[in-house]
Amino acid sequence: MTSISDQAVPVAGRRAVRDEMIAFAVMTALLAVVPLTGVYPFFVMQGLCFALLACAFNLLIGYGGLLSFGHAMFLGTAGYASAHALKVWGVSPELGILIGTAAAAALGVITGLVAIRRQGIYFAMITLALSQLLYFVYLQTPFTHGEDGIQGIPQGHLFGFIDLGKPTTLYYVILVGFLLGFLVIYRAINSPFGEVLKAIRENEPRAISLGYKTDHYKLLAYILSATLAGFAGSLKVFVAQNASLTDVHWTMSGEIVLMTLVGGLGTIYGPVVGAFVIIAMQQYLAGFGQWVTVIQGVIFVICVLTFRRGVIGEIAHYFKRSL
Repeated sequence: MTSISDQAVPVAGRRAVRDEMIAFAVMTALLAVVPLTGVYPFFVMQGLCFALLACAFNLLIGYGGLLSFGHAMFLGTAGYASAHALKVWGVSPELGILIGTAAAAALGVITGLVAIRRQGIYFAMITLALSQLLYFVYLQTPFTHGEDGIQGIPQGHLFGFIDLGKPTTLYYVILVGFLLGFLVIYRAINSPFGEVLKAIRENEPRAISLGYKTDHYKLLAYILSATLAGFAGSLKVFVAQNASLTDVHWTMSGEIVLMTLVGGLGTIYGPVVGAFVIIAMQQYLAGFGQWVTVIQGVIFVICVLTFRRGVIGEIAHYFKRSL
């Protein structure tokens, strides 16, 4: 009996990794053939940016147990930083992405040091307050151009020879960026660091009693999540060719939470599905005007009542697979 129980965990672990790798291969293959299907590329590129953003948020709440209501500030800050660098300073696309991502990372350090001292609803409210503070700062700061935003951002040539002005080329660049960010998150989750995060989520006092500096781990998770959210914001600049206050507003943070919950909180692929579901609703229900928000609310209520684990969470639970 002892030998059987000793074998159970490794076998289950190998099966989980196999399931996740198969799912990754299927997801990559489906996304790679999108330009050949005639699907509107702007919609999919926008979905990829928000999918990475939702995955970054899920790393924080799904595995660290930290609910942030201010993740839009990282998306918007990176967008403004990249847009300003590209249009005003005339930097190359790769440098623009680095500047935007670095700005989000720096903001993550500053706000993390303030917010991480609190837990639960207090942490969520602090992140919301900081996000709204930045919203009003960006509204008044000259370089953001207020409500007009930064328009007409040049796409340029990545590494000097990849023309981002071509929709298909831009799509594959965004896809590669998404996959890289996704793999970083996957590696973080399936590392000793990720295991400590899960322990903190389940029982923080017990983790502290084992000698872990939980605030240190939570701060690192917060910064990593902010950095990847900023990376998504920098990529989004090349898709939309603008940076606006919409990306910093509290409603954007709400949409990020909605994407994660609809797809499946604490699942690897849930935020990706949730992001595409929400973006698809906004895209194809745009004709309903303000009723889109009401429809989203109804769908969210239905998902909460019928799919408590989210779409992917319920599928994974039903088939007893790791997704």
